[in-house]
Amino acid sequence: MHSFAHTSSDNSDFPIIRFVDYVLKYAVQRHASDVHFETFANTILIRLRVDGILFELPAPVRHLGDAIISRVKTLANLDLAERRLPQDGHIEGSYFDRFVDFRVSTLPTQYGESVVLRILDRSSWHFNLEQMGIAPEILVQLRQVLHSGSGIVLATGPTGSGKTTTLYSALHEINDEETKIVTVEDPVEYEIEGMVQVNIRDDIGLTFERVLRAFLRHDPDKILVGELRDTITAKIAIQSALTGHLVLGTLHTNDAPSAVIRLIDMQIDPYLIADTVKGILAQRLLRQICPHCKEEIPMAPEDRPIVAPYGITKVYHGKGCDFCNRTGYKGRFGIYEWLVFNLSIRDGIRKRLPIHELHELAVEYGLVPLKKAALKALNEGMTTIAEFKKI
Repeated sequence: MHSFAHTSSDNSDFPIIRFVDYVLKYAVQRHASDVHFETFANTILIRLRVDGILFELPAPVRHLGDAIISRVKTLANLDLAERRLPQDGHIEGSYFDRFVDFRVSTLPTQYGESVVLRILDRSSWHFNLEQMGIAPEILVQLRQVLHSGSGIVLATGPTGSGKTTTLYSALHEINDEETKIVTVEDPVEYEIEGMVQVNIRDDIGLTFERVLRAFLRHDPDKILVGELRDTITAKIAIQSALTGHLVLGTLHTNDAPSAVIRLIDMQIDPYLIADTVKGILAQRLLRQICPHCKEEIPMAPEDRPIVAPYGITKVYHGKGCDFCNRTGYKGRFGIYEWLVFNLSIRDGIRKRLPIHELHELAVEYGLVPLKKAALKALNEGMTTIAEFKKI
């Protein structure tokens, strides 16, 4: 671990140091989630991911690329001589009175190394279910499950859809002196006071399986599993739920009913899924139209058949301004669908209903699909048709 805030001021005469510091500061200022340094045959590409979208920064000439990568590796206290294997580290710094943690990952490539920094801005951590944009009727049912004694609650969606933030918001709500909470992640993204948190390290045998088995001997009440990534992890999570623990975890599926099929594919018996899973929350993040340059626009002819059947006649976009850096978007918001495990859903799972029948049954019992939630946001002028089409 190394803090560049203390080194850059002592070496301000060096252009590489100043350049890397500028990129990191600019990334924090723009509320980027990731910084990418990528080396190619004739160029070095520097990109930021803001609101889920990558955009390119002006880059220096290619021959400075290796020095830039070395500077980042130095800040992360990585081995400069090792260019053949991936490495992981992190950098701590303070910007604009905000404490920031950069998680650094290197990758050997054909033309050198690629480095990605995940930005964790601790000042922006707001773990509050009320502020997540979850529909009130979903929130009531989710809270009932969280305060129940045991079972499994899953958050599903693609990478970068906010699953971990949602689960931490859930844990934050039930984190008190009477509750022991343990988490196992790869890596731990948020450090929360009062929770026992473990980083996975496959290189020394500290796997999800090994940590989860150890957790059961530490008398926990609630367990967070960063990802149910394989059959063994899923089976231990099921066993934990059966023995009286509440287990929160994530899966990568497109919607909530598909998570059931995913668990079956992982060789989990349907009756165990029906008996232990309390609810599944699927989610996405959509970019929000910039409020400073929002304007109504004519609906494109090809878009009319997509939204007109739902009564949507007006659409908006952001024309671009200084506030949103000419993108037309500022920030993101979540949309959610909630599959609650009532008696009918459990019975359908035990009968191994195919996915389309399970989905129809879920809708019959109140599931609001993600697309319908996105339509509501589109109708309210929160986002654009381009974002809606991503669902």
